[in-house]
Amino acid sequence: MQTAFDESERRTWAGQADAYAASFAKLCLYPVPRLLDAAEVREGARVLDVGTGTGSIAAAACERGARVAAVDAEPGMVACAAQAAPEADVRLAALPRLPFADHEFDAVVGNFVLNHVGRPRAALRELRRVTRPGGRIAATIWAVPAAAGQALLGRAVQAAGASRPAHLPALAPEEDFPRTEQGMAALLGDAGLLDVVCDTLVWDHRTTLEEWWSGPAAGVATIGQIVTSQNPMVIAEIKDHFESLCADFTGPGGVLVLPHAALMAHGQA
Repeated sequence: MQTAFDESERRTWAGQADAYAASFAKLCLYPVPRLLDAAEVREGARVLDVGTGTGSIAAAACERGARVAAVDAEPGMVACAAQAAPEADVRLAALPRLPFADHEFDAVVGNFVLNHVGRPRAALRELRRVTRPGGRIAATIWAVPAAAGQALLGRAVQAAGASRPAHLPALAPEEDFPRTEQGMAALLGDAGLLDVVCDTLVWDHRTTLEEWWSGPAAGVATIGQIVTSQNPMVIAEIKDHFESLCADFTGPGGVLVLPHAALMAHGQA
């Protein structure tokens, strides 16, 4: 069931929970309330958080009084999520195969998880399998083309002439889909979801130059793997370009204000 893309993702994220929490995790918090509302997460609901990461959605769902299960493919993330949401049933598991019975949940949410799986259509079918008929599924991915803040690190890599290493395979063409409102909605529709709606979420992420560089410098995510696979001279050049490009996004007090855009789609199982 695991593709070359999936295997690469496992290697990329192995042992990265703390570095992710210190860099990119706060960026991914923005859609959480909207996702939970779209999935109609309320008191007493049986909720699954797929790709929970550091457990932010699981914790927020618990605060709403839901009965929460959460999964992630990286053991370090599972440990973080168990601490963040001690009331949740947190397990190690990876799409497209989950350790739950058919129709077990009233709602399933996945915050930026579909961009980390090698078979997104199969993943959505699995989410539909574990959701009761009439239940809700809501998910986010990053929009393409990327917003200016999201593209910042990639621009620094490109300016330094660095290339994507061979050990990071792209998603297979037959599995890919347009990262647009229409493309995301069609993906959920292909999985059998009804009344699908997809919206674009835009926000400014506030961080610092040091915090934003710490993620790629530690090898977090694909951008981090691209950076850390270069020789020291190229890494230094990437950082120089990054610092120069940050000038366009730096506000009072040295705060970076980075525009981001994501797609949020939801539908009925």
